[in-house]
Amino acid sequence: MVFAAPNDALARAEGLLDADPSPLHASVAHQVIGIWQRDWGDMRIALHHLRRARDLAARADSADREADVLAALGVALVHAGRTQQGLAALERGIERGSGHTRARVLFRRAYARWVLGHHREALEDVRRAIPVLRQVDDVIWTARALTLRATVHLALGAVDRADADFTAAEALWDTTGQEHDKADAVESRGLAAFRSGDIPVALRLLDEAEERYAKLGTPTFMLNIRRCEVLMAAGLAPEALAEADAAIAVLDGIGGQSTRKAELLLAAARAARLAGDAHTAIARADMAVRLFSGQRRSWWETHARLVLIEARVAAGRSSGRLVADTAAVADRLASFGAPAAPEASLLAGRIALNLGWRADAERHLGVAARSRHNGPPLARLTGWAAQALWAQAAGSGRGVLEACRRGLDVLDAHRMTLGASELRARATAQGAELAALAQQASLDSGSPRRLLVWSERWRATALSTPPTRPPADPELLSDLTAFREIAARAEEARSDARPVPVLEREQRRLEREIRSRTLHLRGDTPGDGHRFDPGRLLERLGDDVRLVELAVLDGRVQVLLCGQGRVRRFEAGLLAEAETEAEHVQAGLRRLAHPGAEARLPVVEAAGRRLEELLLGPAAAHLGDGPVVVVPPARLHRVPWALLPSLRERVLSVSPSASGWLRARETEPPPGGRQVLVRGPGLATGGAEVPHLAGRYGGAVVLEHADARARRVLEELDGAALAHIAAHGTFRADGPLFSSLRMADGPLIVHDFERLDRSPYRIILSCCDTARFASVGADELLGLVTALLPLGTAGVVACTAPVNDAAVVPLMLALHKGLSEGLSLAEALRDARAAMPGDALHRATGWAFSAFGAA
Repeated sequence: MVFAAPNDALARAEGLLDADPSPLHASVAHQVIGIWQRDWGDMRIALHHLRRARDLAARADSADREADVLAALGVALVHAGRTQQGLAALERGIERGSGHTRARVLFRRAYARWVLGHHREALEDVRRAIPVLRQVDDVIWTARALTLRATVHLALGAVDRADADFTAAEALWDTTGQEHDKADAVESRGLAAFRSGDIPVALRLLDEAEERYAKLGTPTFMLNIRRCEVLMAAGLAPEALAEADAAIAVLDGIGGQSTRKAELLLAAARAARLAGDAHTAIARADMAVRLFSGQRRSWWETHARLVLIEARVAAGRSSGRLVADTAAVADRLASFGAPAAPEASLLAGRIALNLGWRADAERHLGVAARSRHNGPPLARLTGWAAQALWAQAAGSGRGVLEACRRGLDVLDAHRMTLGASELRARATAQGAELAALAQQASLDSGSPRRLLVWSERWRATALSTPPTRPPADPELLSDLTAFREIAARAEEARSDARPVPVLEREQRRLEREIRSRTLHLRGDTPGDGHRFDPGRLLERLGDDVRLVELAVLDGRVQVLLCGQGRVRRFEAGLLAEAETEAEHVQAGLRRLAHPGAEARLPVVEAAGRRLEELLLGPAAAHLGDGPVVVVPPARLHRVPWALLPSLRERVLSVSPSASGWLRARETEPPPGGRQVLVRGPGLATGGAEVPHLAGRYGGAVVLEHADARARRVLEELDGAALAHIAAHGTFRADGPLFSSLRMADGPLIVHDFERLDRSPYRIILSCCDTARFASVGADELLGLVTALLPLGTAGVVACTAPVNDAAVVPLMLALHKGLSEGLSLAEALRDARAAMPGDALHRATGWAFSAFGAA
């Protein structure tokens, strides 16, 4: 009962002890309390009750009862870090037990050996136990044994065998009332899905398991560890670190299992390293190594040592001793049959390369490269990274490019299994090293065209296909509606200076639900094998248009100038200096959005000149007289490009990638030419341009006041030729897909736009901060504009900074005047800027807006 209804079992056991039971019955009651405390409470209390249960079993003169208690005590001692005592208790239990009971004790020893990382010994024990358990038709313990055997298979990388055992166990669990074990089975299937490379299914199953555990009221430390693994693979390392640290705090608070604490510390160390926090990773990994060593868990200790070395390398350490230590870790992992062994060999090769030890590097990289043809996607990616580094060490540029191509193809296929745009974007971080190696090899080859191809290979890939839409998910729609209502109530309360903590907590809960549901989506769009063709780009650009793609290698900006049938390369400044200057410009534009800041104008213009030197360098003199398309890396997304002197008077558009610009250029407008004008609440001008635009576009759909509700707005935007939205915009750096436009009934968020069948062909967002993005993954952007581009939008006008509402109105009217005369968005925006008064306020407003795409 303790695993079917844990809290009820605990209460029954305590009640039984109050009734002065016999030694045999008292032994059972103390064992139940001990198991409950062992798995979900205080280990000291658990050991007290299990020892009492053992003594009472001996008094009852029941060998099988004593064997069963010794097994539970042995597992508890192992979890408490007292490994030798725990294994001795289990050995004694096997000696005392017979038949059916002995098989159950063998299962528990197999479990303890799995905890300790003794996987082959665990398999032997569970293989001996299963036939006996089946023979006596013990369904519950047979299912437990199959689940454990599957888990051990996963630790050894045998995913197919694990799947077979999980399937057999689940069929047995369906015939029982063991709710905790059923939840554990769902959790285990989530782990199996993750090991096979299916992250969305893994997240869905782990969330389902958590819901089941919550109904039982039991902590979920093993689930926390497994979810951390999946979150890290999904590119969500900061969330994994937060989850691990929170679980450690809970575990410490209840005096829980020492073994679980060590595993959580290891998960936290991995997450901190992936999140770029090397010092936290070193601290967590060092604590994990010491705990695992004290617990005599060599398998786990070796994994923790690998993470400790990785963190030290990330912190800038490099030495011959480190190469030797990493090679020793790789050998130990290989002897265990651990799937992480190639990672250790790759790390040893990297450190040796940095030291100039070519022979050692080639040996270690050769070992790691063997994993490139087998296993889940991220394991194969490790192999191709090793192969690329080995080719680089051998001076084979062609070998580097081939290995990078094959590795990124693996990651591409994996990325397309992810339905959520956020996961697709974040997954690209796994390919950042391969993309950088290929770009460097292309630069070394002296071919600007090749460098352009590789610059495009791993840039803004999340925008290449639309995100997967959930098939009429009523719960997601309900959550989105509830979120909008709560957010609107919270905003109203803030404006009235009323307290909002309860509303904010509910808003955060709904955000977690919405995000969780979208992360569960599996990709339904297979990769089409499309490769960027520079010849096609040059043909589309013709003789007049120039496309400027900025690549960053070793921290320096490389300018690839495309046009007139060729690609030329120019070297510009340092990316870090450009980022700093861009922040200064943003601060200046924020000041200029308010009257009375005219004195800042010369400072902002001077910063624009410095930005041009850093970002365009000598290429600025070769732009010609025609239109310019700028393709910046993700880290430069906040640059107001119209401020740069050589771009200020031009027809200028921005695109996340050259491939994206080509797609936009070749996108056909929808039939019918329907226009939609939306005016949200709370604007200082009341969205004054909208009534004027309604007069200009006679048949336009106008949504304002109560009509500007999210659902109606989305219905009208779907498939429109032109949309103009005047509304307050909010960018959420902590959750870019919750960036929003305020409608009459609350925020319209990016997740809403992702449900459109086709977003408007052209859309104008006369709102603050609508062109702000979060830079994630290798070179990806998440935000409102980037959500629209894969859904059929060919052109967007949006704002990179806060602007003055009153100054926006004449700019928007002038922009639409150009559109009605047949101009493109970029042409109309150029003319609208020129038509504005020359004062600082209106000039800054014009610079803050950019045209994205090619419409």
